[in-house]
Amino acid sequence: MNKKQLSILLSKLSNFEKQDVKLEQYPTDSNIAAEVLWDAYLKEDIKDKLIADLGCGQGILGLGALILGAKKVIFVDIDKNALEVAKKNKAFIESELNQKYNAMFLHENVQNFKRKVNVILQNPPFGVQKNHMDKLFLLKSMELAPVIYTFHKISTEKFVRKITLDYGYKIKQKYAFKFPLKKTFWFHMKSIHYIDVGCWRLVKI
Repeated sequence: MNKKQLSILLSKLSNFEKQDVKLEQYPTDSNIAAEVLWDAYLKEDIKDKLIADLGCGQGILGLGALILGAKKVIFVDIDKNALEVAKKNKAFIESELNQKYNAMFLHENVQNFKRKVNVILQNPPFGVQKNHMDKLFLLKSMELAPVIYTFHKISTEKFVRKITLDYGYKIKQKYAFKFPLKKTFWFHMKSIHYIDVGCWRLVKI
């Protein structure tokens, strides 16, 4: 499995059948997911690790981690329907690769999740529909893991840097992307709208 093959496989995953605007359920682009996951793999943050995918949606980040050798991935989402899609996607990759993967699917609020893990992967709500949701996810991830990969709008970089410093983490890397949002809701004017998004790799000091 190389990065290109990973991206192609992830692009075949099913997306949400019905997206909830309040939860900001925008699927993570397969190329972006593969870029971050492959680099995480090279940094030895994936293979044989216990990983949690917080606000997992259709599961693209956690499933990519399983493909790359994660010991186990815990998928956490408040939306039961999203978890059902993630489960179907797990069955799909197992069929495609003729391999079984170790995963747990938890239907609960991320704030109630308390399991310590090696690595957190998350593309949380950006706080557009509900203020500070991005902050809640970031603070929760810092309770649980020494290594975090977390997506946020580039415009919130100062906020990410301040929390990282305040809670004893260090930014080891930042990835920058033009994140594609496909027309999903009635208020979307363009078929695809691109926003500037970063993924930060945070490591506990």
